[in-house]
Amino acid sequence: MRFSALKILTEGLTGNRGWGAHWRDPEPAEEYDIIIIGGGGHGLSTAYYLAKEYGLKKIAVLEKGHIGSGNIGRNTTIIRANYFLPGNSEFYSHSLKLWEGLETDLNYNVMHSQRGQIGLFHSDGQRDAAIRRANSVRNQGDDAELLSVDQLRKMLPYLDYDQGRFPIYGGLLQRRAGTARHDAVAWGYARGADQRGVDLIQNCEVIGIDVRGGVVQGVQTSRGAIRAKKVGIVVAGRSSQVAAMAGMRLPIESHVLQAFVTEGLKPCINHVISFGMGHFYISQSDKGGLVFGGDLDMYASYAARGNLPMVEHVAEAGMTLMPMIGKARMLRSWGGIMDMTPDGSPIIDKTHIEGLYLNAGWCYGGFKAVPASGNCFAHLMATDTAHASAQGFRLDRFRTGRGLMDEEGTGAQHNLH
Repeated sequence: MRFSALKILTEGLTGNRGWGAHWRDPEPAEEYDIIIIGGGGHGLSTAYYLAKEYGLKKIAVLEKGHIGSGNIGRNTTIIRANYFLPGNSEFYSHSLKLWEGLETDLNYNVMHSQRGQIGLFHSDGQRDAAIRRANSVRNQGDDAELLSVDQLRKMLPYLDYDQGRFPIYGGLLQRRAGTARHDAVAWGYARGADQRGVDLIQNCEVIGIDVRGGVVQGVQTSRGAIRAKKVGIVVAGRSSQVAAMAGMRLPIESHVLQAFVTEGLKPCINHVISFGMGHFYISQSDKGGLVFGGDLDMYASYAARGNLPMVEHVAEAGMTLMPMIGKARMLRSWGGIMDMTPDGSPIIDKTHIEGLYLNAGWCYGGFKAVPASGNCFAHLMATDTAHASAQGFRLDRFRTGRGLMDEEGTGAQHNLH
């Protein structure tokens, strides 16, 4: 079934009785060529590109809950490619280009909205850093535009420009950045993978990884043993726990990142806005809610919920930047488990175990990376060579110290990234 305007019109006129399931619900086979552990955005996109780009068929995605029940549905949906350091910048540029063609590729409406992202700065030093970042982004072929205070006042009249503590000096705009509907991204990739023969096995928790003589043999699951020639770990904040099943200790801490949404409001915020003097970012959803987030809860945890002091901290940043937000009632909050690396950049690499591959450490960058992460991880698993856009995401950089990518300049502290 392909989606089209004619199909939607026909179903609307006939009671919507002709829609079928988006994907099958198969029983797991005894053996696959490739198993992907994790049915989130990165795992689903990996399976999709393995089937689409490399023609592989015997692939299974194992998800302990239902498809899209993890971090892919627990984020603030922001997409951007304004990273500064070599290694990161090429990767996120690749991801943004894939985003721009994703709906056509998947034949699925992921509600991709290139509304633009504006990063504010509040001092001469921050302005200099923004100019340097803009030049770097433009040199790699992406867009970046410096905005004056007068330009910002016309675009964002609701900000507090003249406060004594954090006066706004200007902003850095990337017009091609924006948002997408997180659930729809998961559903679109799941549907596309299923159409190409991938088995999406839900309610199938991996409880062990079988390794013999340094070679992966398959996995043990809550639904029995499944053999496989290759296994990919793509489980976000659970990466350390799953890797430990194969005897690996990862350089990752798991922290909770909370996000929030207000009641539905009339359109008032047309962009994604980032506060330069506090970790606060905000946009408005298509349903009208203001969606925003801030700093991590500064303790390691596997709980998909946060604490009240961080709620207050994020709300304070929002009120400092835009006092008008205080009139909105907060509807709900949620937490995602973030897999934080010491340099704030991800891992897409082979492990020391033959046939076992790792995709982890996405920190704050997981959602915006979904297309390129799957594309690059599929390339690695299919060819055993790193994709050109992900050559810097080596696992051994944390052991050797060579090639570290400290994007935020905060040092080797997981929770500061």
